[in-house]
Amino acid sequence: MSFRKPEAVHKGRGATFNPEGRFETLTRYRTDDGWVPDGEPARAPQTVVRPDAARSLITRNDSPDLSFALSVNPYRGCEHGCIYCFARPSHAYLNLSPGLDFETQLFYKPDAAALFERELRKPGYRCEVIVLGVNTDAWQPIERELKVTRSLLEVALRFRQPLGVITKGATLMERDLDLLAALARERLVSVTLSITSLNDEIKRTLEPRTASPAARLRLVRKLADAGVPVGVNVAPVIPVITDPELERILEAARDAGAQDASYVMLRLPWEVKDLFEHWLREHHPLKADHVLSLLKQMHGGEAQHRAAAPAAAADEDATQEAQPETPTPAPSPFRGNPYYSAEWGVRGRGRGPFAQMFEQRFRLACRRLGLDRTDRMALDTTRFAPPPAAGDQFSLI
Repeated sequence: MSFRKPEAVHKGRGATFNPEGRFETLTRYRTDDGWVPDGEPARAPQTVVRPDAARSLITRNDSPDLSFALSVNPYRGCEHGCIYCFARPSHAYLNLSPGLDFETQLFYKPDAAALFERELRKPGYRCEVIVLGVNTDAWQPIERELKVTRSLLEVALRFRQPLGVITKGATLMERDLDLLAALARERLVSVTLSITSLNDEIKRTLEPRTASPAARLRLVRKLADAGVPVGVNVAPVIPVITDPELERILEAARDAGAQDASYVMLRLPWEVKDLFEHWLREHHPLKADHVLSLLKQMHGGEAQHRAAAPAAAADEDATQEAQPETPTPAPSPFRGNPYYSAEWGVRGRGRGPFAQMFEQRFRLACRRLGLDRTDRMALDTTRFAPPPAAGDQFSLI
């Protein structure tokens, strides 16, 4: 692999550069033309927020890896800047980079509450749990002023629509404890806090604008005290870097009041692969090769590469024989990813000795700590009742 040196490490940002998305036909490289004085720091990228003229809000998935079918995302892009975020490649659909653009070029849905209400009122809608904040965090920093997520909670409470919530935005979520507690009293909400590491230094570079590990644990306690069902997701698990913390994270979560726990092994789809490797070699250079080797083993990357190589070589030879004067195009950097398997049931867990050993550690720790409950997400869908809309005829019954 050709490894491109990061352009700059910006405080409070996860990505170090802006790689082209997989749909782009041109690749751009920064060069020194002599106009910038030596030692002058690169200008820090600023956050730009734009409205997103969405026509619908509820997204449906059919993945057997997920325990839910419906989700809502009030934002595109995420200022939290988690370098490993699986949602980064979605920015390529907007002709933006999954790198720094994903953290700085943000979109919000100003009519989210109205769209949500309209879709919940559709005659064909059948109530089931909707998960809030799957693709990007619903409590990222721009929520403080925009309050899009809070408006969705208000709609859910009026309609008695059950919600599952996933977030790292602990400090900001405290603002909405009143709505979360009201939903919880009717078994209409369950919250999952993602905790990747208890190490502040790792968190600072890995997920720079998220709440601190201590703040997330404090929120677990506040949610539990308010009667809100709360669990912890150890995600993503990064071999060598964060996996040694598993038992300590689970113990801290139990002590804070978490009812259950889950985990997701690191996966690096599409452009996330190169972004994460840049981060890894910048911040953990002595561990980088070991980490990448374990990721290849877990996701079957080496075996896939070996199986694909002979076929690819044969195809290339056949093409050259048929069209000797046509140059062979450069291979796409996104094909043959050795650090990711899209196979259902494998992509979030991995396979092989390391994945099996980690799963055993997780199960034993959860059993010992009483974090192996499975009923927290059993929310009540029978209470769903759209309130009368303006202009509705009153019922005669």
